Amino acid sequence: MYKHTLELPKNNSHLTILGIESSCDDTSASIYSDGKICSNVVASQKIHEDFGGVVPEWASRKHQQNILPTVQMALKNAGLAMSDIDGIACTQGPGLMGSLLVGHSFTKGLAIAADIPYVNVDHIDAHVLAHFIDGDIPSLPFLCLLVSGGHTQIVKVNEDYTIKILGKTIDDAAGEAFDKAGKMLNLPYPSGPMIDKLAKEGDAKRFKFNTPKVGALDFSFSGLKTSILYFLQKEVRNDADFILKNKNDLCASIQYTIVSYLMSKLEKAILETGISQIGIGGGVAANSLLRSSLEGLAAKHNAAGYIPKFEYCTDNAAMIAFAGKVKLEQHNYGTLTDVCFTRK
Repeated sequence: MYKHTLELPKNNSHLTILGIESSCDDTSASIYSDGKICSNVVASQKIHEDFGGVVPEWASRKHQQNILPTVQMALKNAGLAMSDIDGIACTQGPGLMGSLLVGHSFTKGLAIAADIPYVNVDHIDAHVLAHFIDGDIPSLPFLCLLVSGGHTQIVKVNEDYTIKILGKTIDDAAGEAFDKAGKMLNLPYPSGPMIDKLAKEGDAKRFKFNTPKVGALDFSFSGLKTSILYFLQKEVRNDADFILKNKNDLCASIQYTIVSYLMSKLEKAILETGISQIGIGGGVAANSLLRSSLEGLAAKHNAAGYIPKFEYCTDNAAMIAFAGKVKLEQHNYGTLTDVCFTRK
């Protein structure tokens, strides 16, 4: 039976970790070694753009095709061989079950073949820990607003890198709100980047949309999507070209509403916890207004604001490799009976 224990070097920064990410449609592999990311390879599946969203079965089949060459390219780019790897980290969840199974099963087999340990990594936790990979690194404790297509959370990172959820969405995620709003505006998928681009030429205060009154630090976006839908339906009945004529202002107003709502909750978390180290993570952290708003909020509260490199905001294996390093140092190894999970 597979059971491996790892004797850690006295200097843990010398651990060499292979990270594998396959939670959605991107297959990614990365090498973390000597305290830095040596390679970070991503194989994307552009075909999903034609369907307005990710097709789960197609995604899992493409992962099967991409995972081996992606890992091989990551090793090649780092100038390493499997014999140099101390441990493997892979995404256990949340994500698409078929996609997760490909990466998780591949990792188990590779760990057995190489006789090295593997660790399971929570995809959402990895987005948060991406702040600690390199560059300007926050002090602990740390508050992070995690914003992606499937999740919206405010979390606290403790001194031992354990993560506590302080608030989360009770229904839809902010990233989904961007994409659904984009679909209503006849924008291509994924809509978030296009909304961000068009918003730069629009008036963010022209149109008003309702945000839900949810208690504590939790979020809700289903009501906002409904508010946008009903508003557009009403205006289009009066003017069939309303969306086309006002697309920039609509994008700016929708983006402003979502970002302002997110920032209001993060500000509340700052006041409640007294933590002055704050950041944003996840795919939506690439949004320009969200990034500038984080900087403004940090300045307002005399706090330090942090945003990971763009390549660490979208789904990637570098964050999985670093999170895996943390778990290996804690001797939190995976076993052959571990299973994937789809929601958190």
